[in-house]
Amino acid sequence: MTDTVVATSRRREATRQKLLDAAALVFAEVGLDAASVEAVCDRAGFTRGAFYSNFESKEELFLELAARVSRERVGAVRDRIAQLGRDGALAALPTDASEIVRQVLDVSADDRLGVLLMSEVRIHALRNPALAAAYLAQEEEMRRSVAQIISDIAATRALEFRVPADDAAALMLTVWEHSAVRAVMAGHDDAEMRRRTHEDLARVAQLLFQAPAGPQSS
Repeated sequence: MTDTVVATSRRREATRQKLLDAAALVFAEVGLDAASVEAVCDRAGFTRGAFYSNFESKEELFLELAARVSRERVGAVRDRIAQLGRDGALAALPTDASEIVRQVLDVSADDRLGVLLMSEVRIHALRNPALAAAYLAQEEEMRRSVAQIISDIAATRALEFRVPADDAAALMLTVWEHSAVRAVMAGHDDAEMRRRTHEDLARVAQLLFQAPAGPQSS
């Protein structure tokens, strides 16, 4: 790949990210329906041509923005696990499932904007089959990622699932979303939202995981 091609690719990616950042700000101010392509372009400092060279529609842009929220959520958890592993703290975690969840989720990417965005995209997906298909595929990828994360933690800490890992991941994601939405509705700030979400997930973890039974005494 030539230097020119690399430079062009980097500029295109930078433009794409600026449009996404601008869309997040516009969305926070006016919501998905009122967030026009023109408003996003004005905020980013680009023309409509720049927008449509990166995204086919406003819906595609906001779906990509929702995907970024999901990746940041999973990425924050993966980074936390990696940090615990490097520090030797992962091996020292107790086998209590709720305490493991609290420590693993000590760093989280959840915020009010992310919750609003995911909720809006979900509502629009109910009315738009193409958007629904993309959203469901994105949700499935998120579920697989979470299932792998909790499977790795369970294996490291000698925990056993009471249900299949995929079902555990789906249930934890449902609780995660529900708890975050309730916190936003109640007007809690990001820190309080994360605290409440982590507590709800910790309680669910106690139902989904168990320490393996010890040896039977004769």
